[in-house]
Amino acid sequence: MTTDVESKESQPTILSYLRDLPNVCSLIGLASTLLAIYFSLIGIYYAAMVGMIWAVAFDWADGLIARRMKGRTGNDRTFGGQLDVLIDIVSYGVTPALLLLSFGRFDFIFFVGAFIMLAASAMRLSYFSTFGLSEGSKYTGLALDNNNIILVFIFIFESVFSEAVFSVILYGSGLGIAALNVSTIKTPKLSGNPINVYILAIYTLVITGIYGWKLI
Repeated sequence: MTTDVESKESQPTILSYLRDLPNVCSLIGLASTLLAIYFSLIGIYYAAMVGMIWAVAFDWADGLIARRMKGRTGNDRTFGGQLDVLIDIVSYGVTPALLLLSFGRFDFIFFVGAFIMLAASAMRLSYFSTFGLSEGSKYTGLALDNNNIILVFIFIFESVFSEAVFSVILYGSGLGIAALNVSTIKTPKLSGNPINVYILAIYTLVITGIYGWKLI
């Protein structure tokens, strides 16, 4: 008979999951997200865009690595899945919301928009955690990783408009993305296709080059 002591001794430690490469990749993505938040708060938005797109790149990469790794246990997959969900709300919910709030000079009207974006992200993730993929391996609503992919593209045109005009564009884009997140539209699981991961890698490098040039 297995005793409680033996059961506790057999339970893995939290830090033991750092030996799992997909988890390390996820945490590097979280570091990219933290940099994006930092640069958003201090107003260096071009650097924030680089952090946001690299967060997606590492998110997609960890999934690709996890699918190709052999010998991962059920606990490894469960832990990695939970870690991904927690990081997603920060990367694709909190970060875009703080970007909008910071660009809007922390005006209360931008707080409202930021809350709507964050609430939509939280509801979207909760729905997915409850029901998973729909028939045909599609998401219900726009998957959250698309939030960053779209916003970093839109922000390329920030210098074309005045700050006041672009703040309206960014606000409207954020609300539009939030509406898509909680909509009933069916969208494909792009990160599940290795080809899409490579396309994202190219997109990430292009975006990094564009904003790197703007920072010079």
